[in-house]
Amino acid sequence: MIRLPNSDLEVHPLCLGGNVFGFSADVANSEAVLDYYFDNGGNFVDTADMYSQWAPGHVGGESETIIGNWMKRRGNRAKMIIATKVAKLDSRPGLKPE
Repeated sequence: MIRLPNSDLEVHPLCLGGNVFGFSADVANSEAVLDYYFDNGGNFVDTADMYSQWAPGHVGGESETIIGNWMKRRGNRAKMIIATKVAKLDSRPGLKPE
């Protein structure tokens, strides 16, 4: 594990990118990847609310929803570090930097 500077957070050296969750990987495949990563010591997942919002029928947040539901099912939220970003999507007018 690697300690993030100026924090008490310890993360796996390989951060798992979640941009395909809910896009090119459906829920079952996304959860299988998350299960494998976690079962092999992973605890650090990157996501963003904008992932897959460009895909027809998607609004953004699909990746975060899959990750959140997976953590709830596994009961491992306290063991995971989630890195996320927020985008100014059309579905969220009025979002401001402050």
